[in-house]
Amino acid sequence: MSVITITNDNQFQTQLSSNASKLIVVDFTASWCGPCLRMAPVFEQLSRMYNHAVFLKVDVDVCQETAAAQGVSSMPTFIFFRNRTRIDRMSGADPTLLEEKIRQYYNTGLENEEESTPNAQGHMDLTPFIMSKQCEALNESNTHPLSNCLQGDDNFLESSCDNQLIISIAFSQAVKIHSIRFKAPASNGPKTVKLFINQPNTLDFDEATNNVPTQILEVNPNDLSAGNAINLRFVKFQNVQNIQIFVQDNQDGSDVTRIDHLQLIGSPIVTTNMSDFKRVAGKKGELHY
Repeated sequence: MSVITITNDNQFQTQLSSNASKLIVVDFTASWCGPCLRMAPVFEQLSRMYNHAVFLKVDVDVCQETAAAQGVSSMPTFIFFRNRTRIDRMSGADPTLLEEKIRQYYNTGLENEEESTPNAQGHMDLTPFIMSKQCEALNESNTHPLSNCLQGDDNFLESSCDNQLIISIAFSQAVKIHSIRFKAPASNGPKTVKLFINQPNTLDFDEATNNVPTQILEVNPNDLSAGNAINLRFVKFQNVQNIQIFVQDNQDGSDVTRIDHLQLIGSPIVTTNMSDFKRVAGKKGELHY
């Protein structure tokens, strides 16, 4: 997909809406900006390399309202969107950093997974909204911790003393969770899983065993080996600040539970950020009609 040049503010909003489930990368540029001109061919090349994302070019002199609403004060500025929500930004002419950020959000998206998860279309991988420093896993192995299974690479999470795990995940903003995906061995992957949302503290194992969960899952071994998304009772997961995943046992009853990749799929709840609004004219305290 080639770069789409935005010619007015309404067109920008239309692109955000019509491509909501995709990663959208926006280059805020100016015709008189030297670093912008140097980044233009790089941006064009990246649009062809990552052709499931949408690349927009916005001239700040042509679309002044859009640039002001997004807080753009230096060029070039690159802003990343999904589901009409700004998920990251960077300023400056740094081709390496730009591609690193594109790869980060592109690889955690659903563009390449829609065929295997058709019922998740319109949703996204919520990994960019996970605050990793506020996440933990009780009974994780020292050599195979929680962070391994959130990355989607060759590393994995393993339990330590027995096959139970409590995984606590916090989000940077409220989200709706549509489904969950465990990629794990069919032998010792999770079996009985209890989900708890919006807990004030991390549950201990007695609490996780005895408290009433938001939902209980009985995970099929075929879903583990294929990494299939497991639909949740969506109506119960509409305003989630944190989720705790209690793996009560595993498929074969062995002492070690393994999770290669854990993925939560849904959408952020779009909230109004008042800092995005700029004063148009007049003095503070004046009324405008």
